[in-house]
Amino acid sequence: MKYTALFLLIILMSCKGQNSKPMENHKYTNALIKETSPYLLQHAHNPVEWHAWNEATLKRAKAENRLLLISVGYSACHWCHVMEHESFEDSLVAQVMNKNFINIKVDREERPDVDQVYMNAVQLMTGSGGWPLNVVALPDGRPFWGGTYFPKEQWMDVLHQISKIYNEAPQKLIEQAEKVEAGIKSMTIVKTNTDKPVFERSFIENAISNWSKQFDANFGGMNRAPKFMMPNNYQFLLRYAHQNNDEKLLDFVNLTLTKMAYGGVYDQVGGGFSRYSVDKKWHVPHFEKMLYDNGQLVSLYADAYLLTKNELYKDIVEETLNFIKNEMTTPEGAFYASFDADSDTPEGALEEGAFYVWQKEELKSLLGNDFELFSDYYNINNFGLWEHGNYVLIRKDDDASILKKHQLTEIQLKERKTEWKSILSEIRNKRPKPRMDDKALTSWNGLMLKGYVDAYRVFQNEVYLKAAEKNANFIISKILRKDGGLNHTFKEGESKINGYLEDYATVIDAFIALYEVTLNEKWLTTAQDLANYTFAHFYDDTSKLFFFTSNEDTSLVSRNIVYHDNVIPASNSIMAKNLFKLSHYFDNKKFAESAMTMLNTIKPEMSQYPSSYSNWFDLMLNYTHPYYEVAIVGTNAKQKISDLNKAYIPNKLIAGSTSENDMPLLENRYNPKETLIYVCVNKACKLPVSEVEKAIKLLKK
Repeated sequence: MKYTALFLLIILMSCKGQNSKPMENHKYTNALIKETSPYLLQHAHNPVEWHAWNEATLKRAKAENRLLLISVGYSACHWCHVMEHESFEDSLVAQVMNKNFINIKVDREERPDVDQVYMNAVQLMTGSGGWPLNVVALPDGRPFWGGTYFPKEQWMDVLHQISKIYNEAPQKLIEQAEKVEAGIKSMTIVKTNTDKPVFERSFIENAISNWSKQFDANFGGMNRAPKFMMPNNYQFLLRYAHQNNDEKLLDFVNLTLTKMAYGGVYDQVGGGFSRYSVDKKWHVPHFEKMLYDNGQLVSLYADAYLLTKNELYKDIVEETLNFIKNEMTTPEGAFYASFDADSDTPEGALEEGAFYVWQKEELKSLLGNDFELFSDYYNINNFGLWEHGNYVLIRKDDDASILKKHQLTEIQLKERKTEWKSILSEIRNKRPKPRMDDKALTSWNGLMLKGYVDAYRVFQNEVYLKAAEKNANFIISKILRKDGGLNHTFKEGESKINGYLEDYATVIDAFIALYEVTLNEKWLTTAQDLANYTFAHFYDDTSKLFFFTSNEDTSLVSRNIVYHDNVIPASNSIMAKNLFKLSHYFDNKKFAESAMTMLNTIKPEMSQYPSSYSNWFDLMLNYTHPYYEVAIVGTNAKQKISDLNKAYIPNKLIAGSTSENDMPLLENRYNPKETLIYVCVNKACKLPVSEVEKAIKLLKK
């Protein structure tokens, strides 16, 4: 795409992406005061005349022929808060913005569809993106300029230039917008692969071989900084290593999970993970805590424990779920979205990580004679030092090394650690807490629900099952609409915003998993109903994939298809796996063909950047290796399922019943005198067995 020299100048002025203290005297109040999003409410008293993204605002821009200034962020975004403080709280900046633009604030978590479109535009124009995301568009919403964080003077200068061009030579902006629009739409085109579906082990093996060149052999993860945890990458690699007896790859996965658990990216005092690490050793996090990371990481560490029986992984699951229970769960059983990176300092300023860091003298005072041991365990030394004398707790040695060095027993060390965490938690909880985004997002709730189900499956803790069932019932009663669709967000008793594909995909996945541990068919039939709804409202007949937005939603510049796996797997890859499973449960040919076609369509792109397709690769394993339907029927079915789940068997689904059942996998298999286990592959079954140990032997990798 070609740009004028002026536009290249403006575009290149774009930089990077943080929290301002809420204004206490409300000299200004804008339209955001009517919103429920914590992020939008944070801007409700800016002098900028902000509006929410809605039909009324967009119609006004067209009617008045005024440019749209669209600023996208989220509550836990550090640089979003910095730009708010520097620019959006400044009355001079506000004058420029209010005079020349219709200003729209967007919470990217509430409106991921809007975020995607304008993020694609900025990446197209500048080669990179991030938050805050700032875009200027024509009155009809087509973008022609954008960037991320801007210092105040730079921001004002850019806005003056754009306003001048719009007044004197608007055709230049229209031409630019047309080029950007064409570019955005070209980014969303997905061509169907008409080749016959062929899925081979060698294809996956070669992709992993190329991928492994980027592995960090010292600290795990990828050999770069910053480091994102990417749970789905390691779910896939864990499964692949197990099913292919790849000990070297399994060692790498365990190294990664151990170093993440040792690092400051994991809250060593309160449990739970931050979003990412700014360094290669998982030490200093970007301190916000997101629900979607923690939900997926609970699932990952639970499965890793199942395979390895590493007690560290069990501790991580337990501590993280305690954090979720105590800090991120609503009375209705829903889960809050996130905690901010910033919190107040004693001086009244906002500072990133202030809630979580420690000074050496403070620790000495709190821990007394235990400081030396604590210091060795959590590296109150150069290894654990961050900046300004602040330490972020990080482990380097395993417990066995500490026990030997300090001549302690396991019980003694465990007691010391419990006491340390108690002391530090008490002190830390007296500090100003980071702000919380207290909306509940359906898609992220789906991920956390799945985390609870997986934790219950592995550890058989009834508390986890109760939390899962409470959340699932919340989704049924508060999020699911009478027309069969889902809403995207819930806050203060109200669910709103028509759901996106990610909402359906994650909830279907979680409901299938919940059925497998409870045998309550309500969850499975609801999953099927939701899948049928997505075909009716999201399916693209051309690409054979699903759009991110419903056909009932107002059109944006483009209608996106999301298929690259990121920190959260792509909604299409989750849906493809859902359809694969549901096709087995309900003998549904349409679902089966759709799952295979979707995977085949994405296949040509998968080998070049496998980390961006790990959930698709996980689905491919279902075709390259045996995939088992395990039907357990009889009065003792639930106990046998619990026993079966003590083994790591990722290439299976479970159906079960304690009575007669006409589900295809269960029909005519009930015997009131005996509970039997049927192990099948593509409807071909082995002779039933009554002992779980024998069934496990039939389940080959």
